[in-house]
Amino acid sequence: MWFVFALLSAVFAALTSILGKVGIEGVNSNLATAIRTAVVLVMAWLMVFITNQQTGIADISKKSWIFLTLSGLATGASWLCYFKALQMGDVTRVVPIDKLSVVITLILAFVFLHEEFTAKSLIGCVLIAAGTLVMVL
Repeated sequence: MWFVFALLSAVFAALTSILGKVGIEGVNSNLATAIRTAVVLVMAWLMVFITNQQTGIADISKKSWIFLTLSGLATGASWLCYFKALQMGDVTRVVPIDKLSVVITLILAFVFLHEEFTAKSLIGCVLIAAGTLVMVL
């Protein structure tokens, strides 16, 4: 089931790029990011209430609060940079560079989470990086 959600995530991320590029025309990138974030915030809380998960807030540990907050800050920084890049550049050049996050994530997962980094992971990283270079040059 995780694969289905991961695939849907990729589809929605692709739609984000296209819809965002059209929507950002004539709008300050920071304002556009704030609008997008407000929509995501409402949607996320709506899902919490629909699934009746709001009672779990009290059970969240201090460590989880810290790391979820840091993750939120990283997401915000990513979105601000992404929308600025979309405003300034072509989607076909911005998106491949953005997807280098896959390579960076695999490296960080190996270093900090001690996840396995196999020959297959290395080949995948090299191919993604090479593909990005081919697409943006």
